[in-house]
Amino acid sequence: MGTIRLTTAQALVKFLDNQYLNVDGVETKFVKGIFAIFGHGNVLGLGQALEQDSGDLVVHQGRNEQGMAHAAIGFAKQSLRRQIIACTSSVGPGAANMITAAATATANRIPLLLLPGDVFATRQPDPVLQQIEQSHDLSISTNDAFRAVSKYWDRVSRPEQLMTACINALRVLTDPAETGAVTIALPQDVQGEAWDFPEYFFQKRVHRLDRRLPTAAQLEDALSLIARKHKPLIIVGGGLKYSDAGTALLKFAERFNIPFAETQAGKGTIVSDHPLNVGGVGETGCLAANLLAKEADLVIGIGTRYTDFTTASKWIFQNPEVSYLNINVSNFDSYKLDAVQLLADAREGLTSLESGLKGFENHWGGQVEQAQSKLLKETQRVYAATYNTDDFIPEIADHIDREALFTEFERLTQSVLTQSSVLGTLNEQLPKDAVIVAAAGSLPGDLQRMWRTKDYNSYHVEYGYSCMGYEVNAALGVKLAQPQREVYVMVGDGSFMMLHSELVTSIQEGAKINVVLLDNMTNGCINNLQMEHGMDSFTTEFRFRNPEGGKLDGGFIPVDFAAIAGGYGCKTYRITTLEQLEAALIDAQKQTVSVLFDIKVLPKTMIHKYFSWWHVGVAQTSTSERTQEVADKLNVHIEQARKY
Repeated sequence: MGTIRLTTAQALVKFLDNQYLNVDGVETKFVKGIFAIFGHGNVLGLGQALEQDSGDLVVHQGRNEQGMAHAAIGFAKQSLRRQIIACTSSVGPGAANMITAAATATANRIPLLLLPGDVFATRQPDPVLQQIEQSHDLSISTNDAFRAVSKYWDRVSRPEQLMTACINALRVLTDPAETGAVTIALPQDVQGEAWDFPEYFFQKRVHRLDRRLPTAAQLEDALSLIARKHKPLIIVGGGLKYSDAGTALLKFAERFNIPFAETQAGKGTIVSDHPLNVGGVGETGCLAANLLAKEADLVIGIGTRYTDFTTASKWIFQNPEVSYLNINVSNFDSYKLDAVQLLADAREGLTSLESGLKGFENHWGGQVEQAQSKLLKETQRVYAATYNTDDFIPEIADHIDREALFTEFERLTQSVLTQSSVLGTLNEQLPKDAVIVAAAGSLPGDLQRMWRTKDYNSYHVEYGYSCMGYEVNAALGVKLAQPQREVYVMVGDGSFMMLHSELVTSIQEGAKINVVLLDNMTNGCINNLQMEHGMDSFTTEFRFRNPEGGKLDGGFIPVDFAAIAGGYGCKTYRITTLEQLEAALIDAQKQTVSVLFDIKVLPKTMIHKYFSWWHVGVAQTSTSERTQEVADKLNVHIEQARKY
């Protein structure tokens, strides 16, 4: 074959445009497009290449580097990791803005290709604009900070290095066991350098999803373990969803009548109404799953990395005879909790277990049905919880002065809506195939505990990194991945203020998203956490500085979020009653631009926890009697928890 003379950036674009992924015989273009914010570090290199010939890559204009990278994560996650949108930024602060998103992708095992500009490889103009100089090592730039949060990192300091960098980048991005953020740093002078690239570098490459089969020995170990147990509980992780293994799960669970619980990433693989689906498990778990988790003598974790929220800090599984069986494509994750390992694709692992397991009977009896019944009653109760001035006790009944709090909130907002009743209305009113998106604050807990999924892949919650600011931006990515579905962002006021830059991009792209903003004038989740652990409310409510004491304990700071979104060009609704919410939801479905619902909800009306515990760092000595009591209780729970 011959050669093609191209710049490094032109060759990169041409290469990315020819990558495909084959999953079970279905071939998909792997790199759908690229989000770009241009600055001096990339505009004349990668920017020029994209202007000259972007091929079939769709170029999207981002508003904030972190925001656009969150949109790319949302796109890849909703696409079940089978298609991505790359991201390019300038050098320096533009690149640094993407580091948080890189960590979010890696924590969640979501493919994200980042192409930050870098300082000059020649060093001739050093220090170039936005360059950090480290006197002990002149090779360091901002982009070295990506090393800690990337699954693969490279710097292309010569044009010919691009080829091995790109091939290794795609190796990691398409590997379900290794995927995460991939960073290729591109010095701005090298982007524009020309070289004679071999034509074969640009040939169509088809990467195949590796559905790893279990070995006979591991399968035998797994079957032997299951046969010895009586009350197994399956944990459905994100890996099961990405494997598209829902059918295999149902065949296995239904044949042996084994209940299954869900992680945040796994929820939505099977609809909530399935009789064996006992809902979210762990610290943000629901009543049904956590009741069964206490008694399970075998936990079958499928495609989960067992975060501390899933295991309630390794405390929730209380049966002294409990054992663990992990089905995972990642050897690292399969070893967690000292489990028996079945190193395999979720679908293939379940299929092999279902074929090999003979005569197994569990001893749950009617407990699964009873737990489901209790969950449904509790869901109905919290969804119906409404404010009552006479004897209202919120779901989070801590030691705050509720009367003063609610009086002030009602005076400022004219609303006494409860968060749980708003979620109940949404759960009933949203279209069946709508996708909900959330990430941080109290909403992921409320949703995992009580949200009833009605359709496949309709629950999109980022909780591996719990990144405030993911929500609105990722929703754009979800909409780009599935434009035929309505997308609803569940976001608190704190997360919305943290980052919502790509709401403007959604207007630009004609990609309608629905932002459901629950405003309680507080970082409510952390306020609950501090008060639950002996503190008073301290710098978590959004209050003016009090000139008398100098602390942030003055009046609430009211914010008109509808006015903010309206300024961007969104259709907006101000909501203070459930009747207004129901009418707005109907009207919003007629809109073609992005929508924001500014809903004022009383603090402390989110949903409480169910038989769970979370290990957080607590002061072991304090002048507060409440804090000391919490520390003593913490030590008791640590003694009950598994040590590794």
